[in-house]
Amino acid sequence: MIKKPKMVLIDVDGTLVDSVPDLAFCVDEMLKAVDMPPHGEAEVRHWVGNGVERLVRRALIGQLDGEPDEALFAQAYPLFMELYKENTSKRSCLYPGVKEGIDYLQAAGYKLGCVTNKAEAFTHPLLKDLGLFDYFESIVSGDSLDKKKPDPLPLLYSAEKLGVAAEDSLMLGDSISDVKAARAAGFQIICMSYGYNHGVDIRESNPDAVIDSMLELKSLI
Repeated sequence: MIKKPKMVLIDVDGTLVDSVPDLAFCVDEMLKAVDMPPHGEAEVRHWVGNGVERLVRRALIGQLDGEPDEALFAQAYPLFMELYKENTSKRSCLYPGVKEGIDYLQAAGYKLGCVTNKAEAFTHPLLKDLGLFDYFESIVSGDSLDKKKPDPLPLLYSAEKLGVAAEDSLMLGDSISDVKAARAAGFQIICMSYGYNHGVDIRESNPDAVIDSMLELKSLI
């Protein structure tokens, strides 16, 4: 049972936006530039969710855990950043129901904030390009503070900024990182069934609720 919150903080990648098409394009172009074979979108989909540095490291070794050669990473990472700067929102799109869901939240009077592990240089242009930027009273990106999700700091910072207590706050996300951050912050947590959780069903992380579309928020809160 979800208690009606006063504030909703929303994740970006895998919750509001399917950003994998752009990320996968940049990963594969980066790999070609360092004479490595591309992975393709399906593979990259399992690796996103912890920021682009972690994504690049995973792409270079072709798996979720482990570390690439540091010299190779030092060569590849700037290539990725340059590519992603030019391809932040060319292929990315809002998930079905997002616009209607966020319109509902705004009309219902909830304070809205955004908390993402994506760097601000990519977060702001992406939200602006997809028409969501002006909905949020607060936007905390992966490099806004000293710590990012799964640490609770970005959530607690946002609650303080918007003047809402943790017990009156709700996180809307898609990954174990969102669940851990919400639990540590004392927030309620609703997860989207369709997001990026490294191929693991988000229900295994025991969020307070799992929904298939943001339209379902109307009946939940």
